[in-house]
Amino acid sequence: MSTHVPTPRRHSIQPVRYLWRVPLLLLHTVLGILLCIFVMSWNQNAVMRNGREPFGHRVIRWWSTALLRIFGLRSVRVGQPLADPVLFVANHTSWIDIVLLHSQRAVCFVAKAEIARWPLVGWMATSAGTIFHRRGNNHSLASVMQVMVERLRGDRSVAVFPEGGTGYGGVLKVFHARIFQAALDAEVPVQPVALRFAVQGERLIDAGFREHESFMHNLLRLLGGPPLDAEVHFLEPVPSTPDARRRMAELSRERIAAALDKHTA
Repeated sequence: MSTHVPTPRRHSIQPVRYLWRVPLLLLHTVLGILLCIFVMSWNQNAVMRNGREPFGHRVIRWWSTALLRIFGLRSVRVGQPLADPVLFVANHTSWIDIVLLHSQRAVCFVAKAEIARWPLVGWMATSAGTIFHRRGNNHSLASVMQVMVERLRGDRSVAVFPEGGTGYGGVLKVFHARIFQAALDAEVPVQPVALRFAVQGERLIDAGFREHESFMHNLLRLLGGPPLDAEVHFLEPVPSTPDARRRMAELSRERIAAALDKHTA
């Protein structure tokens, strides 16, 4: 197990970061609204053809990468994502995980239904093709699984967080196996993705949510924080085993855990 880097100290220049990052964030949000209206509204259902991304997907990746830079995060890709359609399964520690994966690949996310009601954010997430799920509701999960299969069969990639919620303190929770059934039904591959924050190659475990930390607190902490590397590790696909969804979930978790604890130069 690698040694985790402690939380960077609060720098005296943090207020200065707010002075230029907050205006940039507001301008970038306005730009995102305009892109949703004039680009995503007519390009929402476009799919990858012959390995080429549609224009709308490239716009999502560019906007997400720029948003990360405003927060002082440098998006770094490790490995290669499979061509659409594919089910991506990733670890989950923060709201910014969605932006991080979007910086490398435009996908349909499965997210909690509460996000759909958030002002502006919910509308932008819907425009990007997010599939909303009411946690703890089996009927909602069945509907979500059906939509996932439809998207995958329609050549759209889908990304899920099989832990079922955000973790903290570097702990990788158990992966729920049922969500892997969508890939089996749609007959598409499953590719684990490790989302990792790092300083000089060493993992930083608390860039995501801390225990009992609110969304706004986390946003402000990241917005005023020092520069970090935000790594997206596309790992070896998991073999499809129709009679063992649990094994697919366990193997995905094992590969993500190994990538999270690996030193990157």
